[in-house]
Amino acid sequence: MVNKIAAFGEVMMRLQVPGYELLSQANTLNYSFSGTGVNVLSALARFGHIGYLVSQIPANAVGDAAVSYLRKLGITESFVQRSGNYMGMYFLENGFGSRPSRVTYSNRLESSFNRAAEGTYDFLEISKKMDVVHFCGITLAMNESVRTHMKNFAKAVKANGGTVVFDCNYRPALWGEDGYEKAKPHYEEMLHLADYVMMNEKDAIYTLGMKTEKESPQEQLMELIPEVAKNYDISVVAGTHRSINRNNTHSLSGFLFKNQTFTFSETLTFPVYDRIGAGDAYTSGIIHGELEGFSPDETVHFAASAGMLAHTIVGDTPMASQSEVLLAMSKSVGDMER
Repeated sequence: MVNKIAAFGEVMMRLQVPGYELLSQANTLNYSFSGTGVNVLSALARFGHIGYLVSQIPANAVGDAAVSYLRKLGITESFVQRSGNYMGMYFLENGFGSRPSRVTYSNRLESSFNRAAEGTYDFLEISKKMDVVHFCGITLAMNESVRTHMKNFAKAVKANGGTVVFDCNYRPALWGEDGYEKAKPHYEEMLHLADYVMMNEKDAIYTLGMKTEKESPQEQLMELIPEVAKNYDISVVAGTHRSINRNNTHSLSGFLFKNQTFTFSETLTFPVYDRIGAGDAYTSGIIHGELEGFSPDETVHFAASAGMLAHTIVGDTPMASQSEVLLAMSKSVGDMER
């Protein structure tokens, strides 16, 4: 079934240091465009849906390059506004061994998206045309104007019978000092509007301030997530747990809470080529499984496999098709396709 899916969020320029050099060592940077909404829509377009980005990007050559990139990803830009001069950027230094990867943001507050004026978007008309709209906590962290846009859009989606997806995606660097305290009321407002939520026990404890005496992440998850779903009337809550192994491989497991029942994926262990965007791949798998009527077991395994494949591709944006995710689920990974 083909669904019309929108995402509200910023398009960012990713500037990546080649190989494993530091910014202080490198003389060149490779650029591409990304953003949570861009990543989710690209993945869902590859799964057969129609993806629309709702955003504002500069009216200059950088914006032209971004639009060209969106088209290449299969994203429809009919709701992308063109105004302003600046695009948010981030610099990526790839980690190696005991040194983690590092992201440094630049120019976010002056970006076209973050300075979009009231009335920039016709949320009511957009909502009438969409089946699902995706929102993200990274967008929620930007400024009060963007938060107002986001909440108004989510309210319009609910009023028109659409499905609201909210990925908590809390980033300490974006909220600053006393970030959890600042973020909590905004997160609570979005959770009350959401149908599908991406989060885990850490979001419940730190962002929502929930209490638990359980010690293990699994026990905390199983105590707190049902309470979140009940308190905010959320139909689906999903997320992941990740561990980094001594041999630099990662292990990933996913969960889905629906109809008062937890479903867990198997734990997938794999080497990592590029980690950024893997959470967006998992989110897209959950959305796709729900829209296609997969069983909870099928949905969470599909999403976890999509997340695993995203680690194997350079760049933020998931590029796997449904058939490639299904192949990964069948454990044929590593064989040569002929």
